[in-house]
Amino acid sequence: MAWLRSFLPRSAGPRVICFPHAGGTAAAFRPLALTLAPHVEVLAVQYPGRQDRYDDPMISDMTTLVEAIGKAVTPELTTNTVFLGHSLGATVAYETARRLLPRYPSPLAGLIVSARKAPHACTPLGLSFEAEEVRAIVDRLGGQGAELLRDPELWTLALPVLRNDFLLADRYRHTPGPPLACPITAITAADDTAFTEADATAWATHTLGSFTTRVLPGGHFYFEQRPEDLAAIIADVLGALPTGRTA
Repeated sequence: MAWLRSFLPRSAGPRVICFPHAGGTAAAFRPLALTLAPHVEVLAVQYPGRQDRYDDPMISDMTTLVEAIGKAVTPELTTNTVFLGHSLGATVAYETARRLLPRYPSPLAGLIVSARKAPHACTPLGLSFEAEEVRAIVDRLGGQGAELLRDPELWTLALPVLRNDFLLADRYRHTPGPPLACPITAITAADDTAFTEADATAWATHTLGSFTTRVLPGGHFYFEQRPEDLAAIIADVLGALPTGRTA
């Protein structure tokens, strides 16, 4: 099954490839795709074990996951391309970017990381991720997912996916290596207690390129209510490129 989903007819224009949060799906980025159309194309990674990949085995090892995604996204780097990762997706996007060759110059126009601590600052939570612990994390982060999971049937379906993804995040250990060559933009939301502006600045050590932090209104899932705010940042990153530059 293919790893990438598109929401509108494909184009050859600038492109953003999106990496979902824990328990998330490619569909989380459909409003962003509609907001950026027709100027920027949005592709979203669909992790196995959910929606149309329900029958595909889930992956709880970061190296296995990003190597598969890297093979899938490499053919898409034919135009100005930005990676965008939200929460766990920021780590997945970063590790995928590390595997792109050549390392310099970077085939990416930029990496946008949202609501996730820098790789070297990720530490295990020390939880077993049993059902009530998973529910507590989801409730604390809020967003549409927390509301949907109040339905018992949806909760039963979502629990294995959430547990897998939380374990994936908890087991992740950053391996030191050369920093990325592309610019990094780190986004935090003003009301997100899980990821502060101070946390965002720690991403600066992971690039040789420029580094920027942005603070947007809202909580951990700020872009659900205002995708236009995130779209504006993506447009800024792509718009800062020299005219005619391609990957």
